[in-house]
Amino acid sequence: MKKIFALLLCTLLVFVTACGNDKKQDEEKRKEDAKGKPDTWIADRTITGLVFESEGDVSPEMNPEIQKKIKEKTGITLKLQKASGNDSTEALTSGLASGDLPDFIAYYLNDSGRPEMKVLTKAAKQGQLTDLTDMLKDTDVYSKYFEKGYLPQDTRDNIMFRDDLDGTYFVHMSVNRKPGDPGPKTVGGPYIRKDIAEKLNIDPTDVKTSEDMQKVAEKIKKHGFKDDNGKPVTPIGPTAWGGSDRTPFYNDLVWTGSADEKFMEKDGEVKHEAETDYGMKRVKHVHELMEKKLMHPEFYTMEENKAKEGIVNGSFGIVSELHNYVTENQSMKYIPMGPLNNAKGKYQMELPYKTGYSGWSIPKTTEHPEDIVKFADFLASREGKLLAQYGIEGRDYELNKDGNPVVKKEVLRELEENPDKAKKRGFRGVGAYWAEHLGYTDIDRKADFGEREYGDNARAKGKKTNPEKMADMWDYDEKLKNAKVIDGLTVKSFLPKFERGEELEIALDNYDEAVKRAYYAKSEDEAKKILDEARQKLEDAGIKEFDDMIEKEMKKEDTKVRF
Repeated sequence: MKKIFALLLCTLLVFVTACGNDKKQDEEKRKEDAKGKPDTWIADRTITGLVFESEGDVSPEMNPEIQKKIKEKTGITLKLQKASGNDSTEALTSGLASGDLPDFIAYYLNDSGRPEMKVLTKAAKQGQLTDLTDMLKDTDVYSKYFEKGYLPQDTRDNIMFRDDLDGTYFVHMSVNRKPGDPGPKTVGGPYIRKDIAEKLNIDPTDVKTSEDMQKVAEKIKKHGFKDDNGKPVTPIGPTAWGGSDRTPFYNDLVWTGSADEKFMEKDGEVKHEAETDYGMKRVKHVHELMEKKLMHPEFYTMEENKAKEGIVNGSFGIVSELHNYVTENQSMKYIPMGPLNNAKGKYQMELPYKTGYSGWSIPKTTEHPEDIVKFADFLASREGKLLAQYGIEGRDYELNKDGNPVVKKEVLRELEENPDKAKKRGFRGVGAYWAEHLGYTDIDRKADFGEREYGDNARAKGKKTNPEKMADMWDYDEKLKNAKVIDGLTVKSFLPKFERGEELEIALDNYDEAVKRAYYAKSEDEAKKILDEARQKLEDAGIKEFDDMIEKEMKKEDTKVRF
């Protein structure tokens, strides 16, 4: 036994020594590689990211010249992969379960109520993700996340620095530097083909209800418009990102506020949509649209590439959700409608204290995770943002006397006349979003670049971009003046505090799926049965007790709830 023990000890010592030598040699090589390199140098390596988002948001194809610039400045070669599958949450669940992950992962994460949060928290607790706390503190930009008041409450308490975790495993993105700053004038929601609106003498902003929307669709069908290929136009098409059940298209038939979680408070009482008749109202509306052939049969299932192709060809009279920066609509073929009123009454713009959108994490298996953190910090710096948002100096822009970018006229012209070609230049200003996954945060475009909208510095005073023109059509500035700014927690962010939170969350997800099935039910009776079963599961999971808990939370002085 003594001989065996001695042999094992010797083997262990040899292994430890070998590992120590390998680590020392690796560090020496990295130091040698950094000699004579710029201050932004990180390491000569490839960083691979797996992005659990839609194709358009991933932007995996990078411009070679921009890749070269990144390499020169940081030593990093960035490679992005889109996760397979149409459902980003399911893909994230499968990816984490497989354990076969690259250097970093990125995902949708508007707030802690998103279904991804549950999946990610489980992965962190199981030791699959790297604690980033110390690495983030040792940065220039991301260290701001530790400053008091910098992060919105939900990001701080329920995503970045959770009480149920012993570290920081998720980095929330798209945080504005200043409170209440809306950033670029982004107008999301339903859009109508501009020539159709003009031909039918329709003012798109007069569409305030789902009934108004249906009347417009009926006029489109009756007129018999054609798309660019001479094929009949479908009056109502899906979102620009493919089949999805999104709220803005029939906002007045969804029991929800801006948080879009199907919870709402009315007269001091909190309810979920399943406890109202709104789900059935919406199902009846959809059944009527489909029976009259006003809505595309693949409205809830269409692939993203097919939806984008439909927009380019003008195949839909109405796109159920689009926004004014989508590359495929930079020619303004479609213009914004509404916005529609909500279940509580007239529409009012609501802004969070600060925004939050998407996130990233580093698997425990990643070697030198500090390289990814440093690279993210570089991309979030002004120098990194210049490259990520404006491209290459001399090729895509010049610097003015204040050191701010002035976009070249030919780039602006190309963006307006041939957006697909412009996108190949490979930066955010022309619709390529490769840097969003690690570096799009601490946002203040006016302070950083002297312009709020891409290209403003190059335009004659008063001349506006097409996205700005679309925002004006929607009366964005007036709505912004009357906007409510809320720094609060969404209802679903309280689920971890609820004793039966996991069970209830499953029931809530089941309700959303049940609604989709009800849309395609053969009859109203069948649809009602589907929704009744989903409601019963919510009741069994304690939805009423959860409503009561939220009402109590709302009475606390230090708690704001955002519906």
